[in-house]
Amino acid sequence: MAITRNFTDQELVRREKAENLRNLGIDPFGSKFDVTSNSKEIKDNYENMTKEDLESLHKEVVIAGRIMSKRRSGKAGFMDIQDRFGNMQIYISINDVGESEYELYKACDLGDIIGINGFVCKTNTGALTIHATKYTHLVKALRPLPEKFHGLTDIEERYRRRYVDLIMNENSKKIAFIRPKIIRCIQNFMDERGFLEVETPILSTLLTGAAARPFITHHNAQDLDMYLRIALELPLKRLLVGGMERVYEIGRTFRNEGMDPKHNPEFTLMEAYLAYSDLEGMMELTESMYQKIAKDVFGKMTFNWCGNTINLEGPWRRISMVDAIKEKTGIDFSKEMSVEDALKLASEHDITVEEHQKNVGHIINLFFEKYVEETLIEPTFLYGHPIEISPLTKKNPKDPRFVDRFELFIGGKEFANAYTELNDPIDQLERFESQLKEKDLGNDEANDIDMDFVEALEYGMPPAGGIGYGIDRLVMLFTESESIRDVILFPTMKPVGETKNK
Repeated sequence: MAITRNFTDQELVRREKAENLRNLGIDPFGSKFDVTSNSKEIKDNYENMTKEDLESLHKEVVIAGRIMSKRRSGKAGFMDIQDRFGNMQIYISINDVGESEYELYKACDLGDIIGINGFVCKTNTGALTIHATKYTHLVKALRPLPEKFHGLTDIEERYRRRYVDLIMNENSKKIAFIRPKIIRCIQNFMDERGFLEVETPILSTLLTGAAARPFITHHNAQDLDMYLRIALELPLKRLLVGGMERVYEIGRTFRNEGMDPKHNPEFTLMEAYLAYSDLEGMMELTESMYQKIAKDVFGKMTFNWCGNTINLEGPWRRISMVDAIKEKTGIDFSKEMSVEDALKLASEHDITVEEHQKNVGHIINLFFEKYVEETLIEPTFLYGHPIEISPLTKKNPKDPRFVDRFELFIGGKEFANAYTELNDPIDQLERFESQLKEKDLGNDEANDIDMDFVEALEYGMPPAGGIGYGIDRLVMLFTESESIRDVILFPTMKPVGETKNK
């Protein structure tokens, strides 16, 4: 069935121009074009040369890009074309390219993609320019670009039509190029420390590794419902059992939860596990990694994020969860306390406690979330979580009510979650069983029992430290972006016309 479309006047004119190109024997959508240079290389090499030196050099180049502006007067004109690095000014004259190619230039529209052969020069005003000697039409843009000074003013449309956003928004393109540099820096850092990057399954039959609602899919061949992974943890720890000792993965993870400026349902998670290490080792790894990114990729240690000035210079602050709560409320949860006493304190402080949260550990965490979390602005390692909210973590040997776990908070948001890993299979099975009880009480984020993982631990997993990093949020900090959608090229979006999640 044919799709009926209503074109604007501009779109109709552009389609007519495409047909005119065909009539001239020119493919409106082009073919291979051999490029020898780009805007960055030209600026880096020739920006500081004088007009006279460039005339003497007569450096010939071939570049390609999208027309972003056009200024014509009679038989000559200027235009700016954009490649992946930025804009480059082009000077074109009928005397240099001939009448037929100049006619193509006259008929071109903003957004068209062209190729230019020419030589590097400077104008009388000192602007670095390519003096065209040949003009090649490559691609006819059938849709006009947004107005230069307005761009995509609808933020939703920026994310939905990222391809246009990248054309019009220099900062969006900058972030898109910086993100892989950050990830490559992380990979180099981990390589230097002897870690091996691995890949683990995205599909799983069990819900394990984190407290989160899953996405569910179906394997047709086996007629089997499966989950998209919510974490990377248990497969990586199996590799420690297998003797790989230092492993990490950077991969897509999926959590069936709400969307806001700090959360996207699919996101990039990095988890790392280091045999014979512990919580202290993970703190050192984290602080060093963040500082290496800051130094090597950005050349600075201070960043402005969400209205806060963040200094990544060490040493970073360390404080226990109960001490942080005591600082804000005066309540000392380090003392032994009955569930009844904890519930009374929650009621007095207007904290709602769900049925599955009616234990001291969950109530401590609720106090932290209400009174402390958003106040942790400078990089802070918050440690000493209650055992009830940490089913995969080794107990603190001095106080088994708490575990050897920390979360990294920056700007009032969590950036990493680390454990001294639980390697006792008997204790692990008991924790899994406790999670099932929570699930029966209505906690739909509680973990399943992974008996294969318990059996893996029974073969012996070395003492280890482990950590998970939200890569998207890390990129947000370093690029000083306030929305996760700014650092994900294709964030999850509702279909056009939808007004609510279904």
